[in-house]
Amino acid sequence: MKLSRDRLWALLVLLPSLILVAVFVYGFIGRTVYVSMTNWGLDPAQALALDPQIKFTGLDNYRELFSGFLQSRFRQELVSTLFFTLFFILGCLGVGLGLALLLDRNPRGEGLWRTIFLFPMSLSFIVTGTIWRWMLQPAGGVNQLPTAFGAQPGTFGWLTSTEALWKFDWNRLPLITAGVVGLVLTYLAVQAGRRGDRTRAIVAGLCAALLLGWAVFAGPNLKLLPAPELHGFNLALIGIVLAAVWQMSGYTMALYLAGLRGVPEELREAARVDGANDVQMYRRVIFPLLAPITLSAMIILGHISLKIFDLVYAMAGPDNTFTSVPALNMYLTSFRQNQFALGAAIGTILLILVAFVIVPYLASAFRSEEGHA
Repeated sequence: MKLSRDRLWALLVLLPSLILVAVFVYGFIGRTVYVSMTNWGLDPAQALALDPQIKFTGLDNYRELFSGFLQSRFRQELVSTLFFTLFFILGCLGVGLGLALLLDRNPRGEGLWRTIFLFPMSLSFIVTGTIWRWMLQPAGGVNQLPTAFGAQPGTFGWLTSTEALWKFDWNRLPLITAGVVGLVLTYLAVQAGRRGDRTRAIVAGLCAALLLGWAVFAGPNLKLLPAPELHGFNLALIGIVLAAVWQMSGYTMALYLAGLRGVPEELREAARVDGANDVQMYRRVIFPLLAPITLSAMIILGHISLKIFDLVYAMAGPDNTFTSVPALNMYLTSFRQNQFALGAAIGTILLILVAFVIVPYLASAFRSEEGHA
């Protein structure tokens, strides 16, 4: 009786929060997905009407984003986001780990250095973007540093460059996606086989074989657009990557430093007794113990990078197509052009991308908690 009464009180206490989350989180997500499947905003006269005539159009907005002639900017933004995410995560992990290794040696004034490294994280992306925009002005800032040594000033357009690297044809996207997913499934199949899980190994192997077979035979003939459309890594994004890494590397430094301080001294001494030098000790003993921290940092940084908005807005403005990202395009499409359905479709795509990052991590965390229970 007491147990059921406790459960009832717990339910009553949690009920207001559950209702608010259901309405203002999942209800709004559902509404956004529904709006993305309508034509709201296609007719400018109906966009801001008191009683707009909205029609259900299915996946037409998504089809327009991925294969429409007028949406090449969005497709470039997706590619830019992938490159930004890659370099942002690698930069934050590399710089953060390096700073943590330096502080782990207990240098003089460690508290001061730790505060200095963490300080950028306390700033908002708007403040960071404003500071770095001043520093990366084409006619000043970083480009003027060579003049301090008697050299000519630099000419690189940090936020204005129109050059791009690693271009590929958007029509090859299905082929590339199928190949990458097939390779990932192949890796998972091999790992499942090593663990003795034959069922998962067989299923993953069959799916990988089907995808790779489709990529070889049918993929090259599939075209999303009537003509080639090249997209790549715009060099104007370099400045934004540097600013983002500068702000968030202190966060990864704090995570890695906590992990390093949590490694038992007995393990270090045992490695030294076995004849391991410092490099071997870090490679064979310490770094494997930091793998869960690396995964957690990658999840959080990936989540931040996929929905980045304010830093790009502050540094390059809303109309710089060479540095634009999907979140910025969603804002412009929804609130400047009043194409609410198309903006909702962009928001839904961002939600799906974030879910691909977050959901597997949460599922793994829940399985680990159940295993320890």
